[in-house]
Amino acid sequence: MSDTNMIEVIKSKKVKELGPVCDEIRQKIIEAVSKNGGHLSSNLGMVEPTIALHRVFNSPNDKFVFDVGHQCYAHKIITGRGDALSLLRQFDGVSGFPNRSESEHDVLNEGHSGTSISAALGIAEANKLLGKDDYTIAIIGDGSLTNGMVYEALNNCAGKDLKLIILVNDNEMSISKNVGGLHNYFSKVRVSKRYFIFKRRLKKGFRWIPLLGKPITRLLAGIKNFFGRMLVKNNVFEDLGLEYLGPVNGNNLKKVVGVLEEAKTRSCPTVVHIRTKKGYGYEPAEKEPGKYHGVGRFDIENGINEQPSESFSYVAGKKLVEMAESDEKICAITAAMCDGTGLTPFAEKLPNRLYDVGIAEEHAITFATGLSVSGMKPVVVLYSTFAQRTFDQALHDIAIQGLPMTLLLDRSGIVGGDGITHQGIFDYPMFSSIPGVNIYSPQTYSELEECIEKAVNSEKFDIIRYPKGKETKYKSSLEMIYDEKKTLAYSSNIEKATRVIVTYGRITSLANEVAEGLGDCAVIKLIKIFPLDIEKIATLLNGKELAYVLEESTKTGGVGEKLQPALNKAQKVYIHAIDGFVEHGELNDLYNFCGFTRDNIINNIKKLT
Repeated sequence: MSDTNMIEVIKSKKVKELGPVCDEIRQKIIEAVSKNGGHLSSNLGMVEPTIALHRVFNSPNDKFVFDVGHQCYAHKIITGRGDALSLLRQFDGVSGFPNRSESEHDVLNEGHSGTSISAALGIAEANKLLGKDDYTIAIIGDGSLTNGMVYEALNNCAGKDLKLIILVNDNEMSISKNVGGLHNYFSKVRVSKRYFIFKRRLKKGFRWIPLLGKPITRLLAGIKNFFGRMLVKNNVFEDLGLEYLGPVNGNNLKKVVGVLEEAKTRSCPTVVHIRTKKGYGYEPAEKEPGKYHGVGRFDIENGINEQPSESFSYVAGKKLVEMAESDEKICAITAAMCDGTGLTPFAEKLPNRLYDVGIAEEHAITFATGLSVSGMKPVVVLYSTFAQRTFDQALHDIAIQGLPMTLLLDRSGIVGGDGITHQGIFDYPMFSSIPGVNIYSPQTYSELEECIEKAVNSEKFDIIRYPKGKETKYKSSLEMIYDEKKTLAYSSNIEKATRVIVTYGRITSLANEVAEGLGDCAVIKLIKIFPLDIEKIATLLNGKELAYVLEESTKTGGVGEKLQPALNKAQKVYIHAIDGFVEHGELNDLYNFCGFTRDNIINNIKKLT
């Protein structure tokens, strides 16, 4: 089927005739993810609900606001990007998340959890103010319901006269408790199309009776609600004053279409609760949905056959287990990222001291505050991009209190496929503004282990940032000399060299390549990047022809800017950092986009000198 007419087909065919469309979309998703990597399980489960959304509503006039956004692949296919999905997550290709620059059907660039209902409420309010009759639909997964911002938004929805629908995709846990067979039966009845039609006709009929119509309607509603409360325990949505429909089988297209059509008849914010099966339609993903949540390239026929491989995440997790086994005060905390941050072995060996708080990064930090003030040694492990949410807690609850805590920032620096919302390039400028914090950026596994050892046993607020993936193996002829505190290292030719590259972290390997290519160039590698040893660095740079700062972080507020007093000891200064946002793509493509290539840097240095 052509991409251009898919919405038309979805709207024109009978619901029972849309099975082949579901199959086609599902196959395109599997093929694209197997080729490029991406999020598979949740997207396969969202095929039928997404088709239902496009059948019942009219995008882009009706706005679909995806929470997190990694469940949007079917939406991209339906809105004309099916063929382009072959370049999913590739440089200049289709993003793995909604992206405003791609299509008018993508309302926001959405990559962080808990934002959809707030944004959708704002759009719905704007529609009302502007006199628009359009609907706004927030699409949120059950995992995102652990984020506190969701409840701030839900609380703000109550009592509103808005065309706002909140579609809750429950693919893992039950939101409201089931109370026996009667509950299950009542749930089925209250979301059947015949029941909705009957209820509307009954209301309409009674209202025509002079004088008695409205009182009878209210009496029947009261009786219905009374028995409803007896049979079905109220859930959090109803307790907050919202309409609630569900749960329904989210992979049954007819039922989802029916419940969404009913939601359109409501005159207030309405929650539609669907239950989908992760990995639906692809057997390996159905059997192991967690394994197929976020994946790299794989063979469709044989599925994923990955063995745990060494990486910065793996080494960090292993080191924490090793230390915690001999120190009962060490606790690990993460926010729904146990596997991704390498903490699974910690959870298996020391389950009583591993706390997965769900998608609640802010809570994770303040929870760690309570552990710290009680004499424990909390280690919070988050992806750099999600740690952006924790600044207030880090400043107010840790730093101001003068409490020790270790924050490990996984996936710092440039991150490939996930793109603009997931780049770990803003952590340093943000956290280095906090008085008293120590920030480390190791280049190697051994440096990472030494930094963790130092941080966990310190009495300070310490942060360690490290990249996604493996250590860069590079045989350098430049011998690196560490200072006595191991806060920095410098190449042995620094006295003779006329030009010096100052850098830190993963990109140090590239700096070494450049220095070797130039011949008379040395490298200063910073391990502790805040506070900086300005005096030591100034001594090493004194009288040099050029100080070239190379950093995989934003230029504003970065290491280069903080090094200015030391850099001024050289005749010329150049800061090569990231200026602006970075989209998605393979790491090499993104390095090239930022000018982080051997030839480009060599040419830059030659021009400067």
